[in-house]
Amino acid sequence: MATSTFTADAIASTPRSGPKLDHSLHPSGRWIFFAILLGGLAYAGISIATDTAQVGESLAGGAFAFLALALLIALGFEFVNGFHDTANAVATVIYTHSMPAPFAVVWSGFFNFLGVMLSSGAVAYSIVTLLPVDLILNVGSAGGFAMIFALLLAAILWNLATWAVGLPNSSSHALIGSILGVGLANQLISGGSDGTSGVDMAQVWKVLSALAFSPVIGFVGALLLLLVMKRFLRDKKLYEAPEGQTPPPRGIRALLIGTCTAVSFAHGSNDGQKGMGLIMLILIGCAPTAYALNRTMPESATPAFVQAARAASAAYVAHADGRPANVGAARTAVTQALKSKRVADPVVYGALATLSDDVSSRIAGYGSLGKVPAAATPNLRNDMYLVLDTTKLIAADKAAQSRFTAQEITTLKSYSGKLEQGTRYIPTWVKVTVALALGLGTMVGWKRIVVTVGERIGKTHLTYGMGASAELVAAATILLAVNYGMPVSTTHILSSGVAGASVANGAGLQRRTVMNMALAWVMTLPVAMLLSGVLYWLLLTLAHSLGY
Repeated sequence: MATSTFTADAIASTPRSGPKLDHSLHPSGRWIFFAILLGGLAYAGISIATDTAQVGESLAGGAFAFLALALLIALGFEFVNGFHDTANAVATVIYTHSMPAPFAVVWSGFFNFLGVMLSSGAVAYSIVTLLPVDLILNVGSAGGFAMIFALLLAAILWNLATWAVGLPNSSSHALIGSILGVGLANQLISGGSDGTSGVDMAQVWKVLSALAFSPVIGFVGALLLLLVMKRFLRDKKLYEAPEGQTPPPRGIRALLIGTCTAVSFAHGSNDGQKGMGLIMLILIGCAPTAYALNRTMPESATPAFVQAARAASAAYVAHADGRPANVGAARTAVTQALKSKRVADPVVYGALATLSDDVSSRIAGYGSLGKVPAAATPNLRNDMYLVLDTTKLIAADKAAQSRFTAQEITTLKSYSGKLEQGTRYIPTWVKVTVALALGLGTMVGWKRIVVTVGERIGKTHLTYGMGASAELVAAATILLAVNYGMPVSTTHILSSGVAGASVANGAGLQRRTVMNMALAWVMTLPVAMLLSGVLYWLLLTLAHSLGY
């Protein structure tokens, strides 16, 4: 087969034709942007006021202002995530002239919005489970709020620093590094020599493995896909740089717009959930009566929950070594088991049976989660959290699976699902505000990252085939991760895909850019950890000095 058409020399000789990135936005567009922004914030404020009023929990002016500040910082993280990460999605359509830059970012922002709105919330709580158990149980304390502020501010600062120099860095990577930093700082401050005050390292390695392998999948997948395309799709225009400002042929243009849409939707469905989980922690800390439990669950769901709890309790009793004398002792035993991740223990099974019976009897007595009194809400939520996460660990533990029958494991999983419905939910207004923050962020500050992806990874201009293969692989990888509840990096996957496609197209890579991207990838974890750890210590010290 003749391949001279696609050689590196032929491509390198093609003059670059950069897109127009300096289109001025129409004045009406700015007004619409700010109207949506202010409307979203007003919607959040009205929703909080309505939710708290419905449960009889009135927030004082100071508490409401504090909650507003915390939410603004969390939404600020999603806004920065939007213009930092989503720029990767629009780079291909902009550099292949498939869409004008202003229209491309609005288009991407809209599908980011849809991705957030249609997400399940699984990724949101996979991020939350990385946090130290004692801080999650006491999220409304000075330590809990110091944790949230520290990790959000650290992730935002590192994202802004890498954006300022035009490096495609991962917001997911920065956020997870920040969580690790807070966990380790909490462990050092509390003197937890056994590690029980730190983070869940098993979950950390699970998440980090997804972050580590996903760029490899992006690089190899895009490289192989483009080679397959060259083998079966012989249209030379797919592998040549665009001529002037001429858009690609209709079919190729539709393909590129479709892949951009898929990546934008996938980015929203994955990255948007990270902010949701943190916002729910903020709401639980500031307004536990309204948000610690899912009060939207109907009263008709209570009998099924009680039945599942009793069945799970019976399964635990069958393998228990006695039961604690009281609920307090059971709570202590389960808390220690969850912190240490040592759950394959008959003593823990007995404690779980006692705590499950207490939770189910309290909910049955109230009639539904919506009728739980304000004073009982934090304690009930914490007990449900303890039972849920410990039960999930047991259902996945090999030692436990060797003791429990298959039917009992199914019973425990069913019980976990009921507990999740009662505690791990995302109100509609949270989804809407996060979706708006991510979508509007896409429309601001995108140019720096777009230029890096479009011009500074490969040695030649981005071709139609390169853009399509990189985005197809990126969208598929991200959506697969969403299905399994795993947080991954759109930035790492797509930029690696562009690099892989450049190699497959014979274009080669710009060594300096690749080295800088690799350096940013390597530095993100330690820098974010250091930033968040120091911020956590400073904020905690400040809170204690003020008497909190």
